[in-house]
Amino acid sequence: MEPVTQHKVFGIGFQKTGTKSLAAAFETLGYRVTGPNGFRLPDIAERYQRICRRYSRAYDAFQDNPWPLTYKEMSVMWPQAKFILTLRDPDAWITSVKAHFGAHATPMRQLVYGRGSPVGHENLYVQRMQQHEADVRTFFADQPDRLLEMRITEGDGYQALCPFLKKPVPDAGFPWANKASDRQRGGVSGPIAPTPRSSPETH
Repeated sequence: MEPVTQHKVFGIGFQKTGTKSLAAAFETLGYRVTGPNGFRLPDIAERYQRICRRYSRAYDAFQDNPWPLTYKEMSVMWPQAKFILTLRDPDAWITSVKAHFGAHATPMRQLVYGRGSPVGHENLYVQRMQQHEADVRTFFADQPDRLLEMRITEGDGYQALCPFLKKPVPDAGFPWANKASDRQRGGVSGPIAPTPRSSPETH
């Protein structure tokens, strides 16, 4: 794989806050994107930090789990990196999370939220998301030029993203990926970031 030649950018909003749309936008802007990573690993809690360190050397844009958990380490490891916190109304967010994941539990969601399934733990999930947002703001309070907050589901797009990344605004509209209506039709709108060809989880 060729070496990365541009500053790294980390999407650190929780899933279902526009992360796939952000990934597609990153690709349009010329970034090599990865994430989610390791979501099928039963021991992800023990391995995610090593996985993220390794992937962070091979790609230049990151989003979805487990990247929201790594912003402190990544900010030190990559001192010129930028961070994007995608946000969503809590009620709309937990409704989307429940509709997407249902009662199915995973080790990744256990790691992120403290419970593997959102069903029956809705308040915990919302509290975890809100605490994450507060922690991110506190951490970057003295370096505001490194953090951008975006509400993609409410219309934030390239006009907010590109000046932050010092990139020209594309002619194409901002992608809106992984909408519920598209999943029901069996498709997606806009490009989606490819799955990485090499997987450090298996090494």
